Amino acid sequence: MGTIPAKIVLCQQKTERRRGHGLALKRTVYKPLGFIFLLLGLLGIPLPILPSTPFILLSAWFFARSSERWHQWLLQSELFGPMIQNWEENRCISRRTKLVAMGAMLVAGGVSIGLALEGVALRVLTLLLLATGCVTVLSIKTCPENCE
Repeated sequence: MGTIPAKIVLCQQKTERRRGHGLALKRTVYKPLGFIFLLLGLLGIPLPILPSTPFILLSAWFFARSSERWHQWLLQSELFGPMIQNWEENRCISRRTKLVAMGAMLVAGGVSIGLALEGVALRVLTLLLLATGCVTVLSIKTCPENCE
């Protein structure tokens, strides 16, 4: 048996350092981004102009790459788990999720525009944000009935 050439050993060491650097980067960047998107998703539940679905899906994506513990926590959530599983397995969200998201945005946003906001500029801005949220939710593929 011969010894491993020094050039191969150096190459293996560089690869291991890059892997370690990638892991550190994912933990220091991806995990905080997962929390930021989770917070935005949670804020989207009561706030009419902020759709929670895309933010929760982004949060799950970042946690899947940085924290198995938080990814599993999201998957086991009664509120978010089925939606995330549909997305991860089929790249779609259920019709029910879309209806709830759209209904909540339109009802709460409509009430805000009609009753709570004064000034045309705020009403137009809120309407534009609502439209953006609706387009975002509608642009996500709907799961076939057998996936729900």
